[in-house]
Amino acid sequence: MVSIAWLRDDLRTADNPALLAAAHDGGAVALYVLDEESPGIRPLGAAAKWWLHHALNTLRHDLEALGIPLVLLRGPAGDVVPAFTQEVGAEQIFWNRRYGGPERAVDTAVKAWATGADVQVESFQASLLHEPWTVRTGGGGPYRVFTPFWRTVSAMDFRAPFPVPDKNAAPPDGLPTGEHLQDWNLLPLNPNWATGLAEAWTPGEEAGLSALNDFLAGPVQNYNDGRDRPAKPGTSRLSPYLRWGHVSPFQVWHALSRVRGNGPGPDVFGTEIGWREFCWHQLFHNPDLATKNLRPSFDGFPWENPEGSGPQTPAILRGKAGQAPSGSRPEGLDSLDAWKAGLTGIPLVDAGQRQLWSIGWMHNRVRMVAASFLIKNLGIHWRVGEEWFWETLVDADPASNPANWQWVAGSGADAAPFFRIFNPQTQAKRFDPQGEYVARWVPDALTPAYPEPLVDLLESRRHALEAYESIR
Repeated sequence: MVSIAWLRDDLRTADNPALLAAAHDGGAVALYVLDEESPGIRPLGAAAKWWLHHALNTLRHDLEALGIPLVLLRGPAGDVVPAFTQEVGAEQIFWNRRYGGPERAVDTAVKAWATGADVQVESFQASLLHEPWTVRTGGGGPYRVFTPFWRTVSAMDFRAPFPVPDKNAAPPDGLPTGEHLQDWNLLPLNPNWATGLAEAWTPGEEAGLSALNDFLAGPVQNYNDGRDRPAKPGTSRLSPYLRWGHVSPFQVWHALSRVRGNGPGPDVFGTEIGWREFCWHQLFHNPDLATKNLRPSFDGFPWENPEGSGPQTPAILRGKAGQAPSGSRPEGLDSLDAWKAGLTGIPLVDAGQRQLWSIGWMHNRVRMVAASFLIKNLGIHWRVGEEWFWETLVDADPASNPANWQWVAGSGADAAPFFRIFNPQTQAKRFDPQGEYVARWVPDALTPAYPEPLVDLLESRRHALEAYESIR
């Protein structure tokens, strides 16, 4: 009997209940569908595509060791999955649940087809510690404030991680070969701007578990302070591994329990896992989180640049293989492109933007500073920044990315008040006091060629607060 494990953002063999269920009776086949055609499904950004290519290569190798073939297909999953199921004569389809609105619509349609076709379907909880519909306030609605949300969720029991399936003694034969990963053109070729990503990251389950163990062996103990020091190795760097499901939150949570009680670091890191949950619960209840203000009052905010070209790569970055430009700012470069390229004249902001372009990741403290500068000092809509991060982050998460941008903008759930405007100079003095992070990413900051600031921080802050007063 052929059983399909339809994998999505759960590219791992351990703690994968869908894969475990498919392998239970033998005859398991793993299916991955690259779906950028179903209504509402958001196409991946360029950095995410780079990660996905390498993640699928690694996953194929891991599954082969278990005797489970991986079939790759493209197209609208609502059509592709039923067609593949019929082609291989599968009697069962298993998957781990998704929480975005368009994704749930696709899954519902496949389930409806399977019911009519007498194909067994079962879905599992695998990427969130608790399902969004099970966590409610006393009034019966979803939480809009993080602290009571996490107080409620963290007090609940979380299941233990599941084991890796046993090796499949009789893998199904005669399967269609599927598509070749190379034909998906997920990697940049001319130019190959991903050299910095390749130097910084190793996608895959083994690398994710290694990153988790390394973090718990040292940095987690001082995480409460170390997480804010961008020049230091004080963060977990687990975000892309969680985003792609190389590790599960259950694995992280139970591993974290081994080091709790040794200072505040582990508990503080636990709240970061909670914040990830909070973002996904927001997306479940607000499927248009990436495009619509959660606070309707912000619909009338007088943005300087309400539209912009969020995901478009500026010409100054094209052809720059893994390295952002430095030195003077070309005449005529607009504010948005200067921000993307790390040429704002504000060293901490530029350091973050250049780190992002170089390795597809930015330290979280600097993400907040860079986002605040774009929104509040340059007056550019948060959606424009969210789209650029979606294009360039290897950990671009459908929930956390828009939720965090809305948090900085003041338009989201439990958001920072709009009048909380990060001062990049103050932030640099506090969290990069020796200038190590800036020196690493903006070595030209102290040279005559370094550009003058795009805006005056105090004047642009005053202008932002005046704009905010207009919608209060």
